[in-house]
Amino acid sequence: MIDHYPAAVRTGHALPAQAQAPSASRDLTLAELSSRVLASLPRSDQRRKGLQYLDGLLTVQGRKSIRNIAKLLGTQASEQNLHHFICDSTWDWVPIRRALAEAVDDALPTRAWVVRPMTIPKAGQNSVGVGQHFSPALGQTLNAQRAVGVWAASESASVPVNWRLYLPSSWHTDDARRSQAAVPEGASAESLHGCAVEASRETQLGWGLPVRPVVFDLDEAPEPLLETLATSHAPLMARVGEDTLLTVVDRVMGGREQSPLPAHRIMAMAGNMRRPVPHGRPLPGRVQGMPLAAAVRVELPAYPRGSEHRQLVLLGTGDYGSRWPAELWLSNLTTVPMEYLARLRQLTARAARDAAVVADRVGIRDFTGRSFTGWHRHVTLASAAHAVTMLGDPARQLPHRVR
Repeated sequence: MIDHYPAAVRTGHALPAQAQAPSASRDLTLAELSSRVLASLPRSDQRRKGLQYLDGLLTVQGRKSIRNIAKLLGTQASEQNLHHFICDSTWDWVPIRRALAEAVDDALPTRAWVVRPMTIPKAGQNSVGVGQHFSPALGQTLNAQRAVGVWAASESASVPVNWRLYLPSSWHTDDARRSQAAVPEGASAESLHGCAVEASRETQLGWGLPVRPVVFDLDEAPEPLLETLATSHAPLMARVGEDTLLTVVDRVMGGREQSPLPAHRIMAMAGNMRRPVPHGRPLPGRVQGMPLAAAVRVELPAYPRGSEHRQLVLLGTGDYGSRWPAELWLSNLTTVPMEYLARLRQLTARAARDAAVVADRVGIRDFTGRSFTGWHRHVTLASAAHAVTMLGDPARQLPHRVR
């Protein structure tokens, strides 16, 4: 069993000045969630260290390093033990993630699995997966780790439940580097979008979770992901670039069937089809405008009609009085109302906000070690800390408690 007491009681030390006093609701949620998600750890000392690490992620201000978390325990030996628990132990993070996904899916309830990237800037070259990455948002090249997270998302909250670390090509040819970072032999080369697809498959299919739409909130979908949209029977939706070529097959836009056109031009021509769509639950601090959306049935021009590839729907979104379209999305959900697709898109905004406001606060990017296994264990427990923050907030009025 895991001790269900606040940090100061468990460790025998008063919380230091830099720690944040937890609320009763948060402590209760921590006790309930940790009992469920840490149950796969085989030893009681591992479950105790897991709970201590969670407490540190939730209470320490500033960087959530192993050293800063260990200060809550009061002795230098505790730092060594905690470092071993995260970086050198043998416990498997996958059962913890699966239990977390099941608990969060029960509590929200989940509307969709939102798949989104995470960039972690790094100063050196030794952290696992670090490489050069050009950031369009910043207009510069970063030295960074890149990962893909799968988020259980609802209108009221979102929580990351699975992660896949992207390894640049340089990490697949340097055996010494892989050995130093303890990269397993099974970690083969794949694109960032390949990471996204595999992470979503593991989460929903591999773990036997309920089938829900998967929304890929990436920069834009490349050709392999577009083909996945057209061939998969799973409900999928992906952000696409303005220049993505598509063939219109929608009867309301007759006469365009034979000419592949860029997605932004198709949606510009569909401007008179725009309709207001519900906001859903508003995000805190957001100035509400009038969101608009339009949907057009399309096909991929590389796969002619009559092939095994399915028709798709192109969704354009934007706000009244602003540039149209602001965003473009492609989905294989061709039989649902346009408003449903618009609500799926709104879940990506929910996940983006929660990533910035909550995940970063509990240290999702703060792992300072070098190892592949250490990174995965840290982000797993940081995801659980994120869940405690979201589910333990009474202001969110979530429909279910963690069971």
